[in-house]
Amino acid sequence: MEFKRSAGVLLHPTSLPGSHGIGELGKEAFNFIDFLAAAGQTIWQVLPMGPTGYGDSPYQCFSAFAGNPLLINLDELKSDGLLSEEDLNEFPDYDPHKIDFGSVINIKFILLWKAYETYLNNGKSFSDECKTFCKENSHWLDDYALFMACKNHHQGVVWTEWSKDIAFREDGAVDIWTNKLSKEIQFQKFLQYKFFTQWTKIKEYANQHNIKIIGDIPIFIAYDSADLWSNRDQFTVDKNGKLETIAGVPPDYFSPTGQLWGNPLYRWDKMEEDNFSWWKKRLEQMLKLVDYIRIDHFRGMQAFYEIPGGSETAQHGRWMLAPGRKMFQAIKDALGELPILAEDLGIITKEVRNLRDEFGFPGMRIMQFAFGSGGEKKFLPHNYDKNTVVYTGSHDNDTTRSFFEKESELGSDVFLHAQEYLNYYGDDICFQLIKAAQASVANIVIIPMQDMLNLGSDARMNFPGVQNGNWQWRFTWDQVNNKLANQYKEMSELYERSGDKKEEDEIVIKYGEYL
Repeated sequence: MEFKRSAGVLLHPTSLPGSHGIGELGKEAFNFIDFLAAAGQTIWQVLPMGPTGYGDSPYQCFSAFAGNPLLINLDELKSDGLLSEEDLNEFPDYDPHKIDFGSVINIKFILLWKAYETYLNNGKSFSDECKTFCKENSHWLDDYALFMACKNHHQGVVWTEWSKDIAFREDGAVDIWTNKLSKEIQFQKFLQYKFFTQWTKIKEYANQHNIKIIGDIPIFIAYDSADLWSNRDQFTVDKNGKLETIAGVPPDYFSPTGQLWGNPLYRWDKMEEDNFSWWKKRLEQMLKLVDYIRIDHFRGMQAFYEIPGGSETAQHGRWMLAPGRKMFQAIKDALGELPILAEDLGIITKEVRNLRDEFGFPGMRIMQFAFGSGGEKKFLPHNYDKNTVVYTGSHDNDTTRSFFEKESELGSDVFLHAQEYLNYYGDDICFQLIKAAQASVANIVIIPMQDMLNLGSDARMNFPGVQNGNWQWRFTWDQVNNKLANQYKEMSELYERSGDKKEEDEIVIKYGEYL
């Protein structure tokens, strides 16, 4: 499908302001939507919102279906009578620009448990609304809740190191452990009920303000996940849980040994047997939460790089065909037109482009990759197709300001080429790049919030290949210039990205009350 001309901002909810050490699905999320609407933006893009594990990466989640409990807004739990003001005072004065995941996790889960126990004490059982949620989501929620309960019971170790009976779901083990860990299981279900209830309110508010949400799906699941534990026959592990093959990418100019990701691959033959039921459920679940879906590493839907299990590098893998066309057609037949964006970066073959174009999925362009003698010309604005999503940078890039500052210091031709291309020789090249993206023919423009605020490298979200210290950045409202919303609203109108004027006039903007 072809998307209408629009503009938006990339910001993960963990990066929202707030007093509990991490962004939450509460007042500040609604304030951010007000800001987007005031700025003439019609898209909010987020990263995967699943429960994160070691390294805190949203691309390595314990479930492809569940939400991250760390995003649950505690103020709303207080309003519900489940927490007190004294409870919320447990949080220290955190750095407002950086998440201390270890401390936040410890304190927040203590309070979430307290809220859950108060909830039970008030009603003695789940409400009818919560029971309905659990029933409607049982196809993934039952396994996820048991997985997390067992993981916590075994001090957080990977599932293959649990008691053998439940690790490998031997006969009767699921029932035994479900009874044994019933309270923890109900707690996990309670958390998911609260997450989805809060997020649904946010999505409805965004849509009411003419803002669509783009969600993100990592193509592969995490090894240590409820998805693999409960569906081993659909992934490339043996009966003992050992990886037979591993996901990654081959050696290239940037990595002479390639990238070994550690994720299991799909047994596509098994998935075809039930007409890709698992993938249908995954996308159906996602479309309850977002309006559009970005598929990370889209090229793996046409062909994926298969590395033998136990390999220490990605040097000895091979490319294998994936049934992407069959799968997308099956999902389209079941769900209708697919609002999917294809992350088609890297070495993209004709076959991958054909798969993308057959279903009308827009591809991606990253402007930082465009400049200098080593840049890729397809990322220059004059080479874009209309059905394209253009970014100044992504969550894996340095901020645009820092990127050009470093290139200038290195004396490379990247900065000089950008200056010449943009016909700009001043101090704010980041804004000029944003204007070039907005002026381009690409139907969708997404600007990372860090670039909208013209921030330096301290605001970088992720350093690929670095295990720790990522995903920590947050912004505060005092970084938002009072004129910023008007500046971007004028730009969206100038380049015809602000949506239907009648719809805009009907929006009630509250922007300004939080600055």
